[in-house]
Amino acid sequence: MLKRLRERGFEIEFLSHARAILEADFPAALSELDDVLSEIVIPITEIVGSGGGEAAGTQRMRRALAARGWLKGIFEITKTINGVTRESISHEVDHVRQFDGGTVALEIEWNNKDPFFDRDLENFKRLHTEGAISVGVLVTRGSTLHAAMKSAILRFTRQHNIASFEDLERFEWTPTRRQRREIERRLHATGSFADAWASHFVSDKFGESTTHWRKLQDRVHRGVGNPCPLLLIGLSDQVLNFESGPLLDEPADV
Repeated sequence: MLKRLRERGFEIEFLSHARAILEADFPAALSELDDVLSEIVIPITEIVGSGGGEAAGTQRMRRALAARGWLKGIFEITKTINGVTRESISHEVDHVRQFDGGTVALEIEWNNKDPFFDRDLENFKRLHTEGAISVGVLVTRGSTLHAAMKSAILRFTRQHNIASFEDLERFEWTPTRRQRREIERRLHATGSFADAWASHFVSDKFGESTTHWRKLQDRVHRGVGNPCPLLLIGLSDQVLNFESGPLLDEPADV
């Protein structure tokens, strides 16, 4: 099950009987997720130049899922009493796939603010309670990918001889005044522009308050989303690509 993802070091966890449900009723869903997610490649240049929008790698992932029928879905749940509508709530999910055995919902939280996990998990819980979905799937940044970010960015600076703000302009990264001040402060302390920029970039964009595996684990293990059956998938550091070779083929000092 999800063999290709496991081979690439992805983290996988099933909760509330999700494994049994998916194996018995949704084997095609597992096969499609294994095919699509195992092909994910994210060039480090996209991470550096992604700005405030959704990363190009995430967009490719969404397009690949959509091509398999995992489309945006809007669930509207209306409650009536004696023919009078008392409550109507809409729930939007980025990727929904209908199978003969039911419906599977999926959200991607590659790099968002971590409260989005609460939104997604509570959304899955409500939809499952109402019988609208059978399983919820959450894809996020795995622990190895989260931990590799600084060393990956430092490797990028070495490969491209990044030694100034001007060098970063080639990759469409322009600091705000706040970012420039913070990088200059770190530069004064370390004496290395590459280290100052890399440490700031990672803490600013991929800090502990963003969506990653540990933050997701914290929530599901205290019961958020329960009892909806859940499949959690953490992207490994093997999704990163430097064009010139595999990720972290040489250790970086961090």
